[in-house]
Amino acid sequence: MSKQRSSMEHLLMWSFFLLVLVFLYAPLVPPIIGSFSSADGATSAYTEILRDPVLMNGVMNTLLIGILVAVATPLLALALAQALRAWQRPKLILTLVMLPLFVPGVSMGVATALFFRVTGMEASILSMVLVQVLWCLPFATLVILTAMSGFDQVYLEAAHMLGSNPMQAFFEIELPQIVQGLFGAAIFSLILSFNETIRTSIVQGGENTVQTYLWSQYQQIGLSPPLYALMTILILLTLGLIILLAVLDRRTARRAS
Repeated sequence: MSKQRSSMEHLLMWSFFLLVLVFLYAPLVPPIIGSFSSADGATSAYTEILRDPVLMNGVMNTLLIGILVAVATPLLALALAQALRAWQRPKLILTLVMLPLFVPGVSMGVATALFFRVTGMEASILSMVLVQVLWCLPFATLVILTAMSGFDQVYLEAAHMLGSNPMQAFFEIELPQIVQGLFGAAIFSLILSFNETIRTSIVQGGENTVQTYLWSQYQQIGLSPPLYALMTILILLTLGLIILLAVLDRRTARRAS
Protein backbone atom coordinates (compact mmCIF):
# COMPACT_ATOMS: atom_id res chain seq x y z
CA MET A 1 0.00 0.00 0.00
CA SER A 2 2.77 2.39 0.95
CA LYS A 3 4.64 1.52 -2.25
CA GLN A 4 1.57 2.32 -4.35
CA ARG A 5 1.12 5.60 -2.48
CA SER A 6 4.76 6.50 -3.06
CA SER A 7 4.38 5.80 -6.80
CA MET A 8 1.29 8.00 -6.94
CA GLU A 9 3.11 10.86 -5.19
CA HIS A 10 6.04 10.43 -7.56
CA LEU A 11 3.69 10.57 -10.56
CA LEU A 12 1.95 13.70 -9.22
CA MET A 13 5.29 15.39 -8.59
CA TRP A 14 6.49 14.78 -12.15
CA SER A 15 3.12 15.80 -13.59
CA PHE A 16 3.28 19.09 -11.71
CA PHE A 17 6.88 19.62 -12.86
CA LEU A 18 5.93 19.02 -16.51
CA LEU A 19 2.95 21.35 -16.14
CA VAL A 20 5.26 24.09 -14.85
CA LEU A 21 7.64 23.55 -17.79
CA VAL A 22 4.76 23.81 -20.25
CA PHE A 23 3.58 27.00 -18.55
CA LEU A 24 7.09 28.49 -18.75
CA TYR A 25 8.06 27.51 -22.28
CA ALA A 26 4.79 27.28 -24.23
CA PRO A 27 4.78 31.07 -24.94
CA LEU A 28 8.15 30.65 -26.69
CA VAL A 29 6.77 28.27 -29.31
CA PRO A 30 4.46 30.56 -31.39
CA PRO A 31 7.26 33.01 -32.41
CA ILE A 32 9.39 30.11 -33.60
CA ILE A 33 6.52 28.68 -35.67
CA GLY A 34 5.58 32.13 -36.98
CA SER A 35 9.14 32.82 -38.14
CA PHE A 36 8.81 30.01 -40.72
CA SER A 37 5.34 31.01 -41.96
CA SER A 38 6.49 33.52 -44.57
CA ALA A 39 4.94 33.10 -48.04
CA ASP A 40 8.38 33.60 -49.64
CA GLY A 41 9.96 30.58 -48.00
CA ALA A 42 10.80 29.09 -44.62
CA THR A 43 13.96 31.13 -44.08
CA SER A 44 13.01 34.34 -45.90
CA ALA A 45 12.01 36.01 -42.63
CA TYR A 46 15.54 35.50 -41.33
CA THR A 47 17.21 36.80 -44.49
CA GLU A 48 14.92 39.83 -44.44
CA ILE A 49 16.48 40.81 -41.12
CA LEU A 50 19.84 41.22 -42.85
CA ARG A 51 18.28 43.53 -45.44
CA ASP A 52 16.89 45.96 -42.88
CA PRO A 53 19.53 48.70 -42.29
CA VAL A 54 17.71 50.16 -39.28
CA LEU A 55 17.56 46.76 -37.60
CA MET A 56 21.19 45.94 -38.42
CA ASN A 57 22.21 49.26 -36.88
CA GLY A 58 20.21 48.24 -33.81
CA VAL A 59 22.02 44.89 -33.76
CA MET A 60 25.41 46.63 -33.81
CA ASN A 61 24.28 48.99 -31.04
CA THR A 62 23.01 46.05 -28.99
CA LEU A 63 26.31 44.21 -29.32
CA LEU A 64 28.35 47.31 -28.44
CA ILE A 65 26.17 48.20 -25.45
CA GLY A 66 26.08 44.58 -24.27
CA ILE A 67 29.88 44.27 -24.35
CA LEU A 68 30.38 47.56 -22.51
CA VAL A 69 27.81 46.62 -19.88
CA ALA A 70 29.29 43.11 -19.50
CA VAL A 71 32.75 44.60 -18.90
CA ALA A 72 31.88 47.58 -16.70
CA THR A 73 29.22 46.02 -14.47
CA PRO A 74 31.27 43.11 -13.01
CA LEU A 75 34.17 45.46 -12.24
CA LEU A 76 31.89 47.87 -10.38
CA ALA A 77 30.15 44.95 -8.67
CA LEU A 78 33.50 43.51 -7.59
CA ALA A 79 34.55 46.83 -6.04
CA LEU A 80 31.18 47.07 -4.31
CA ALA A 81 31.37 43.49 -3.03
CA GLN A 82 34.84 44.12 -1.62
CA ALA A 83 33.58 47.26 0.11
CA LEU A 84 30.59 45.38 1.52
CA ARG A 85 32.91 42.81 3.03
CA ALA A 86 35.11 45.49 4.60
CA TRP A 87 32.38 47.77 5.99
CA GLN A 88 30.76 47.21 9.36
CA ARG A 89 27.13 47.21 8.18
CA PRO A 90 27.10 45.19 4.95
CA LYS A 91 23.43 44.17 5.22
CA LEU A 92 22.25 47.78 5.42
CA ILE A 93 24.39 48.85 2.47
CA LEU A 94 23.41 45.77 0.43
CA THR A 95 19.76 46.64 1.06
CA LEU A 96 20.38 50.15 -0.30
CA VAL A 97 22.05 48.64 -3.37
CA MET A 98 19.09 46.31 -3.97
CA LEU A 99 16.36 48.95 -3.52
CA PRO A 100 16.45 50.20 -7.16
CA LEU A 101 15.29 46.75 -8.26
CA PHE A 102 11.91 47.46 -6.68
CA VAL A 103 11.43 50.80 -8.44
CA PRO A 104 9.18 50.41 -11.55
CA GLY A 105 11.17 50.40 -14.78
CA VAL A 106 9.33 53.40 -16.26
CA SER A 107 9.87 55.48 -13.13
CA MET A 108 13.55 54.53 -12.97
CA GLY A 109 14.02 55.30 -16.68
CA VAL A 110 12.30 58.71 -16.46
CA ALA A 111 14.22 59.62 -13.31
CA THR A 112 17.50 58.67 -15.01
CA ALA A 113 16.57 60.67 -18.12
CA LEU A 114 15.81 63.71 -15.96
CA PHE A 115 19.15 63.28 -14.19
CA PHE A 116 20.94 63.13 -17.54
CA ARG A 117 19.10 66.28 -18.67
CA VAL A 118 20.11 68.17 -15.50
CA THR A 119 23.74 67.13 -15.93
CA GLY A 120 23.72 68.09 -19.62
CA MET A 121 24.17 64.56 -20.99
CA GLU A 122 22.43 63.97 -24.29
CA ALA A 123 20.64 60.71 -25.13
CA SER A 124 23.16 58.45 -26.83
CA ILE A 125 24.88 55.09 -26.68
CA LEU A 126 26.58 56.23 -23.47
CA SER A 127 23.27 57.07 -21.78
CA MET A 128 21.92 53.62 -22.71
CA VAL A 129 25.05 51.95 -21.33
CA LEU A 130 24.79 53.88 -18.05
CA VAL A 131 21.11 53.11 -17.50
CA GLN A 132 21.72 49.42 -18.19
CA VAL A 133 24.72 49.29 -15.84
CA LEU A 134 22.51 50.78 -13.11
CA TRP A 135 19.95 48.04 -13.80
CA CYS A 136 22.48 45.18 -13.91
CA LEU A 137 24.70 46.24 -10.98
CA PRO A 138 22.59 44.79 -8.11
CA PHE A 139 22.30 41.41 -9.87
CA ALA A 140 26.02 41.29 -10.67
CA THR A 141 26.83 42.21 -7.06
CA LEU A 142 24.78 39.26 -5.79
CA VAL A 143 26.54 36.88 -8.21
CA ILE A 144 29.99 38.04 -7.10
CA LEU A 145 29.06 37.98 -3.41
CA THR A 146 27.95 34.38 -3.89
CA ALA A 147 31.30 33.53 -5.48
CA MET A 148 33.18 35.31 -2.69
CA SER A 149 31.25 33.42 -0.03
CA GLY A 150 33.02 30.23 -1.11
CA PHE A 151 36.45 31.77 -0.69
CA ASP A 152 38.25 31.13 2.61
CA GLN A 153 39.81 34.37 3.84
CA VAL A 154 42.42 32.39 5.76
CA TYR A 155 44.40 32.38 2.51
CA LEU A 156 44.43 36.19 2.49
CA GLU A 157 45.57 36.29 6.10
CA ALA A 158 48.37 33.86 5.28
CA ALA A 159 49.43 36.02 2.32
CA HIS A 160 49.50 39.11 4.54
CA MET A 161 51.61 37.28 7.12
CA LEU A 162 54.06 36.37 4.35
CA GLY A 163 54.47 40.03 3.42
CA SER A 164 51.99 40.52 0.60
CA ASN A 165 50.16 43.84 0.44
CA PRO A 166 46.36 43.84 -0.02
CA MET A 167 46.57 44.34 -3.80
CA GLN A 168 49.05 41.49 -4.26
CA ALA A 169 47.00 39.19 -2.05
CA PHE A 170 43.84 39.97 -4.00
CA PHE A 171 45.27 39.52 -7.51
CA GLU A 172 47.42 36.48 -6.70
CA ILE A 173 45.23 34.63 -4.18
CA GLU A 174 41.58 35.69 -4.23
CA LEU A 175 40.96 36.71 -7.84
CA PRO A 176 41.88 33.30 -9.35
CA GLN A 177 39.39 31.71 -6.93
CA ILE A 178 36.45 34.00 -7.78
CA VAL A 179 37.13 34.62 -11.47
CA GLN A 180 34.31 32.23 -12.42
CA GLY A 181 31.97 34.50 -10.47
CA LEU A 182 33.21 37.48 -12.48
CA PHE A 183 32.51 35.64 -15.73
CA GLY A 184 29.08 34.68 -14.39
CA ALA A 185 28.31 38.31 -13.51
CA ALA A 186 29.45 39.38 -16.99
CA ILE A 187 27.20 36.83 -18.72
CA PHE A 188 24.27 37.70 -16.46
CA SER A 189 24.78 41.41 -17.24
CA LEU A 190 24.94 40.59 -20.95
CA ILE A 191 21.64 38.71 -20.75
CA LEU A 192 19.97 41.61 -18.93
CA SER A 193 21.43 44.09 -21.42
CA PHE A 194 20.17 42.14 -24.44
CA ASN A 195 16.66 41.98 -23.00
CA GLU A 196 16.30 45.43 -21.42
CA THR A 197 13.69 47.62 -23.12
CA ILE A 198 11.80 50.03 -20.87
CA ARG A 199 14.67 51.99 -19.33
CA THR A 200 16.66 51.94 -22.57
CA SER A 201 13.79 53.25 -24.69
CA ILE A 202 13.46 56.34 -22.47
CA VAL A 203 17.12 57.38 -22.85
CA GLN A 204 17.83 56.07 -26.36
CA GLY A 205 17.46 59.32 -28.30
CA GLY A 206 17.87 58.62 -32.01
CA GLU A 207 19.59 55.28 -31.52
CA ASN A 208 18.00 51.84 -31.46
CA THR A 209 18.72 48.51 -29.88
CA VAL A 210 17.21 45.24 -31.05
CA GLN A 211 14.65 45.31 -28.25
CA THR A 212 13.58 48.94 -28.77
CA TYR A 213 13.32 48.26 -32.52
CA LEU A 214 11.20 45.18 -31.86
CA TRP A 215 8.92 47.09 -29.50
CA SER A 216 8.48 50.08 -31.83
CA GLN A 217 7.79 47.84 -34.84
CA TYR A 218 5.23 45.86 -32.88
CA GLN A 219 3.44 49.08 -31.90
CA GLN A 220 3.51 50.53 -35.43
CA ILE A 221 2.88 47.58 -37.75
CA GLY A 222 2.09 44.65 -35.49
CA LEU A 223 3.56 41.18 -35.76
CA SER A 224 5.13 39.83 -38.95
CA PRO A 225 7.37 36.87 -39.90
CA PRO A 226 10.57 39.01 -39.66
CA LEU A 227 9.59 40.07 -36.14
CA TYR A 228 8.87 36.44 -35.26
CA ALA A 229 12.32 35.55 -36.62
CA LEU A 230 13.92 38.31 -34.57
CA MET A 231 12.15 37.12 -31.42
CA THR A 232 13.27 33.55 -32.14
CA ILE A 233 16.90 34.61 -32.45
CA LEU A 234 16.69 36.56 -29.18
CA ILE A 235 15.05 33.62 -27.39
CA LEU A 236 17.69 31.13 -28.58
CA LEU A 237 20.52 33.53 -27.79
CA THR A 238 19.19 34.14 -24.29
CA LEU A 239 18.72 30.43 -23.62
CA GLY A 240 22.27 29.78 -24.85
CA LEU A 241 23.69 32.41 -22.48
CA ILE A 242 21.67 30.97 -19.59
CA ILE A 243 23.07 27.50 -20.30
CA LEU A 244 26.58 28.97 -20.33
CA LEU A 245 25.85 30.70 -17.02
CA ALA A 246 24.65 27.41 -15.53
CA VAL A 247 27.86 25.68 -16.69
CA LEU A 248 29.99 28.37 -15.05
CA ASP A 249 27.93 28.13 -11.85
CA ARG A 250 28.44 24.37 -11.78
CA ARG A 251 32.19 24.78 -12.22
CA THR A 252 32.25 27.36 -9.40
CA ALA A 253 30.39 24.94 -7.13
CA ARG A 254 32.84 22.15 -7.96
CA ARG A 255 35.81 24.40 -7.24
CA ALA A 256 34.28 25.49 -3.93
CA SER A 257 33.70 21.87 -2.91
